[in-house]
Amino acid sequence: MSFSEVREYSPGDDVRAIDWNVTARLSIPFVKVFEEERELTVMLLVDVSNSALFGTRKQRKRDMFTEICAVLSFSAITNNDKVGIIFFSDKVEQYIPPKKGKSHILRIIRELITVEPGAGKGTDIGACLRFFNNASKKRTIAFLLSDFFSAPYEEPLKLTARRHDLVGIQVYDAVDAQLPDIGMLQVQDSETLQAQWIDTGDKAVREYYKDMFDNHQQYCRQAFRKTGASLMTIRTDEDYVKVLQGFFMGR
Repeated sequence: MSFSEVREYSPGDDVRAIDWNVTARLSIPFVKVFEEERELTVMLLVDVSNSALFGTRKQRKRDMFTEICAVLSFSAITNNDKVGIIFFSDKVEQYIPPKKGKSHILRIIRELITVEPGAGKGTDIGACLRFFNNASKKRTIAFLLSDFFSAPYEEPLKLTARRHDLVGIQVYDAVDAQLPDIGMLQVQDSETLQAQWIDTGDKAVREYYKDMFDNHQQYCRQAFRKTGASLMTIRTDEDYVKVLQGFFMGR
């Protein structure tokens, strides 16, 4: 609620709203009038680590991050809200403070398309959330976009969800969830750059891989549920518009 004006006291008004300074000056009781503050601040927290460059169906995770952020940004300025963005890998790569206006949104989208991680190649969601909490003192609607393949982040998530309206948007690829049966395959971790050969034709290998993904998903869901934050999960070959519509209609 934000202050709007003062007006003369009417029977039934809350006495706690009396403006004593104006009342003393005019010798007539006046009360403060408040109105709901409609202007919001939207922050986009975007994972630009190397794992976001992965994609085997339709588009990469980074491409979907860009599209979703563009949709959220244009929706925000239509509502006359401010939009800011934080790019992070295993550290904060770039911070653009919240502002209004179409030119500001176009700058954000341009950075989304061109930004690359610096020396940091890994993912540290906790470092991003700690920076965000220090930079944003006012309550904010924050969208955290990542595949969430990161070190444990439950504690900073809890602190952020307590201070802000936090929404996680997890984007993953089909191959993140299930290895294809295509025989011997050399794979490389995009963040550690470690390479190894695996036999995708081995059913036990594929089941172990799927179990690891399922355990990761369970941790992610539990972390968000425990902290009171919201979470959307979208695959790179899915229609994210339908997922967003369903989520916001549910809220």
